This record gives sequence, C-alpha cells and structure tokens, in this order.
Amino acid sequence: MAPVTLKRPPRDLRLDVLRGWLQVSIFIAHAFGAVFFWGIHASWGVSDSSEQFVLLSGLALGSVFTLKRARDGFGAALRDLMGRVRKLYLTHLVVFVLFAAMVFWARMTSPVPPEAVGWGWLAEDPLRAIAGTLVLLYQPAFMDILPLFVFCMLMLAPFLWLLERIGDWALLAPFGLYAATQIFGLTPPGLGGTEIGFDPFAWQVLFLLGAWCGRRALLGAAPLPRHPALFLLAAGVVAAGLWVKLGHYGWTIPAPALLENAAHKPILGPLRLAHALALAWLVAVLVPREAPWMHGAVPRVLALIGQHSLHVFCLGLFLSWGVATALAVHPAGALGLELVLIPAGIAALAGFAAMLDRRRQPARRTASA
Repeated sequence: MAPVTLKRPPRDLRLDVLRGWLQVSIFIAHAFGAVFFWGIHASWGVSDSSEQFVLLSGLALGSVFTLKRARDGFGAALRDLMGRVRKLYLTHLVVFVLFAAMVFWARMTSPVPPEAVGWGWLAEDPLRAIAGTLVLLYQPAFMDILPLFVFCMLMLAPFLWLLERIGDWALLAPFGLYAATQIFGLTPPGLGGTEIGFDPFAWQVLFLLGAWCGRRALLGAAPLPRHPALFLLAAGVVAAGLWVKLGHYGWTIPAPALLENAAHKPILGPLRLAHALALAWLVAVLVPREAPWMHGAVPRVLALIGQHSLHVFCLGLFLSWGVATALAVHPAGALGLELVLIPAGIAALAGFAAMLDRRRQPARRTASA
C-alpha cells in the first residue's frame, strides 16, 4: 500500500445500536425462554445475531487494521492485531474456567442437576480436556463462539495483504474456502464428544467479507449500491427464510428439503449466509447514519451495550445459562420466571456496560488532554 493519509471515520451510531441489540438478542436466545424469543429476528428467519456479529466484527477490525497499516506500516498493524488476538484468546480461557466452575457448582448443589452439554469430559479426563481447551477444539455448551473469532482474526492480516496485491480478486480465497467446506465437509474435529458449533472454514467468509467492506469504506470507495434488483433479491431471500421458519412452527407448509439443508448453522449453509447478507444490506441502505430515534432512551442504552460488546457478551453467557437453568429446573413456574429473569438480565447487561463506560471515561480524558 502506497503511503496515504487516512482519517478515522466518525463513529457510526447505527453500529453501536445494532451491536447492542445483537447482544440483547444473543442473551434472549441463549436463555431459551418461550416469550421474549418471539421478539428477536432469529424467530422469523434462518439467520440470527451470530452472523451479524461476525460480519460487524470483521468490518470493524478490517478498518482498524487498514488505518494502522496506512499510518504506521504493516508490522505495526500486525502487532496490534496479534495483541487483540492474544487478549481474546485469554478472555476465552478465563470465561471457560469461570463457566466450568459455575456449571460444576450448580450440578453439585442443585437437587435437579442442570443440563451441561459437553462438560463431562472436563471431569472425566481433565488433562486432555485442558489441552483441548488450549487448542480451542474442546467446545462444551456456550463455549463455541470466541474460538471462531480467534480463528477469523488470525486470517485477517493474510487476507488484507492479499487484497492489497490483487484487489478484489482476493475475495476468491474466503469464498473458495467456504465453497470447499460446503462441498467436502471441511471442519476441525471437536474433542471430548463436543462438536464445533461454528465451522471456522465456513464462517470466515462472513468475517472477511466484513473486513473487505470496512477497508473499502475507509479508503473512500463508493457506498453500497441501491439497485431495485438488489431489493427484490434481498426480499426474496428474507421471504425464503421466513418460509423455512414458519414451516418449523407448523404455520405453513414445510419448506423444501433443499432450503432446509441450505440453512444449516454450524457450516453456515448458503441460504443462511444469503439471509444474513440480505438483512445486513437492507439495514445498511435503509437506516440512515443519524436519525432522531437513535437518541432516544432505549437506543442510547443499546449503543452503550454495543460499545462494550465483548465484555457484555461474556457476562451474558453466565446470565443466560443461569436463566435457562432456572427455567429448566422449575418448569411449572417457567413463564413467571422468564417474565422476571430476562428483563432483569437485560438490565444487568446495561448496568454492566454503564459501569465499564464510567471506568473508561478517565482514560478518554487523559488521552485527549
């Protein structure tokens, strides 16, 4: 990349609000409730918040890497990226240890041991389970998403290096790997009886496509097109996803097996990928960067959550597992518990984000002084 002067773009409030909403949606989905789940888009289509979160993470890190590459060189950008990878890897290990402690404590103290899918290997063969955890291939319940981000972040620098040299032809690499995964079933082996919840060979395409978009925007490329044909295509994909979902509920005739198979989550089936991209494109072209409603009380809270998404996500894992466990252990009072615990959990996530933001304010003032 020739030396260029790039400026950090102004913060896009849409992204903060959207990330906050995705965090709330992930919490609700993980809690396995019967009421609030109908309010998230995963109930009405074949993709969910996971896809959007991976796409947005790629967009953010792609622009950050490109900015640091232009200002300080490839080496500095790579060191910054590897620092982020190390931080995320260590975060995953800490969350894993704390989550395991919570699971085993609950199983020892509860009269009805809660379900803890995949955690048995850690008790039966701890040395091998720890080794599997360190290489990110032992993924018991709730421990499958952060390893995906570690893998995708490791692919970011080579992809952007290739993008500098051959331009948009570099997209053939992530899409080629994705196609090979769909055709040949490429997937890393899950250890300890667990399965890889998010096949990184497939899901990387979303992350790197997001990185491509982030780099493109930072370099001042033309905005996303708004051709009428794209609206029709996106609407058709969203309608197909709705058909599949309504068929699951028995509200319409089931969708063909071809569509069902194309929406498989672990390998990011083609319909699931297209559905996620269609939703992202529709939001990008239809929602303005600034709108009066974004400054309302609820969007401000969502934006705050979105600005601290990693830490909020980690807390949300613990809270959602606790809610899901309470609902499973007390099925007779599940409805009442859900109506109390899920709003309380969302309030806890918002309060946690506010606390993190207050702690960050002195650092911001020092940096600007």
